Amino acid sequence: MEPNLRTRALGYLARREHSRLELERKLAPHAQTPEELSSLLDTLEQRGFLSAARMVEQVIHMRKSKFGSQRIVHELREKGIAENLIAAALPNIRETEQENAREVWRKKFGAMPANAKELGRQMRFLMGRGFTAEVIRQVLRHADKEEA
Repeated sequence: MEPNLRTRALGYLARREHSRLELERKLAPHAQTPEELSSLLDTLEQRGFLSAARMVEQVIHMRKSKFGSQRIVHELREKGIAENLIAAALPNIRETEQENAREVWRKKFGAMPANAKELGRQMRFLMGRGFTAEVIRQVLRHADKEEA
């Protein structure tokens, strides 16, 4: 028996938080009409099952230790989160970004680069993780002082 749209939506939300856009994309193939889907999403928001603020908190909590602010912000935008919620969350992400970058760098490399090629490799790795150039410079500068 095919689960109805509401049951399917609650199943998705029981596993993890979803943004409205994510849930809309997942449920669209199963909805009879776009109006039915929109109405269901509105009901879920009104009842507190669907919350963009909780979604932002969950993404930050899960990604903060491994990724930088740029990557997290990009992921939130991809999920359709409003810019005002992203802007409100940025200070929370940035307050520990440098120590998170240092820990990611330490786990992957642990030692200062021996030459320019290795320096570029380490910087590209951290940039790929979404850390800003300024944070990367500070991490590598601080690591250089620790070794000395």
